[in-house]
Amino acid sequence: MLNDATCFKQIYIVCGYTDLQSGIDTLVSVINSRTGNSPYVPVTLYRFCGRKADRIKGRVWEQDGFSHTIFSIPMSAY
Repeated sequence: MLNDATCFKQIYIVCGYTDLQSGIDTLVSVINSRTGNSPYVPVTLYRFCGRKADRIKGRVWEQDGFSHTIFSIPMSAY
């Protein structure tokens, strides 16, 4: 589902380094503190970047909880 972003009404890129090993509670507090938004809004995608900038984590609230994925960016893309 997170591979096709056309179904989302809003997409937020959370700027700055985010520890991609963080749990849901930590990422929820990051969303609250950096964007001021509630992370529990359906069809809203939040994207986080790791320290090395070669991985991007996505979080979206669904009715039964958070859905997430981690994308790896190939080094040839730089």
